[in-house]
Amino acid sequence: MTPDEHVAAIAQHAQRLGADAATAGLDAEAPTCPGWRVRDVVGHLGGVHRWAASIVADGLSKPPDGDLEQPPPDDELLDWFRAGHEHLVKTLEAADDTIECWSFLPAPSPRAFWARRQAHETAIHAADVASAGGDLPRYEPAFAVDGLDELLLGFFARRGGKLLADPMVTLALSATDARPTDAWTMRIGPQGREVDRGDAHGDLLVVGPASDLYLLMWNRRGADGLQLTGDEAILDAWQDKARINWS
Repeated sequence: MTPDEHVAAIAQHAQRLGADAATAGLDAEAPTCPGWRVRDVVGHLGGVHRWAASIVADGLSKPPDGDLEQPPPDDELLDWFRAGHEHLVKTLEAADDTIECWSFLPAPSPRAFWARRQAHETAIHAADVASAGGDLPRYEPAFAVDGLDELLLGFFARRGGKLLADPMVTLALSATDARPTDAWTMRIGPQGREVDRGDAHGDLLVVGPASDLYLLMWNRRGADGLQLTGDEAILDAWQDKARINWS
């Protein structure tokens, strides 16, 4: 996907999130984020959007100091959220591909990184708000595959974190509604993880639509309806230990 496609996705998923939040109500529980209500998801994401926009707009070489901007009272929250995501979209649309600023995963440019990161940040939290109404979004296969690439080849290709195993185990994914090469094999060892793209084999193979795999790997849905072959305890370990480090 291109940066412009990612920016369009931010707008699309943020607008859906706002509409779903208004329908569910800010006090509704968000089942995919245990302990959070809709207002918590909206407030968090509104702060993240402003945080990301400031990095790009100001060309910051490191993350801004301090906490995320605090959200306003409920009667102002959705308007505040809308202003934040619209500002982020305008900031990324106006940014040049040569802009230099802090980022934390490999990407063709910082603009490309932030457009992609915020597209998936917004999409996953849109799922959280949708879950308050008893539903989850269906993502286009190309977008879901892109998100799996970011998660598996970006976040979890780095060293560190709790997702380790001794002896090594392998977790494989294969998307049924995408290209034959849209498959991944992750080797989870005692020191870290290695990921290969384009093949799917291992101790546990999970097969299903790309959207379902995307939500599964972000721990926003269970494995119901997916085809699992092998050691299902590996998926239990993923759900328990797979946590994202943002730096």
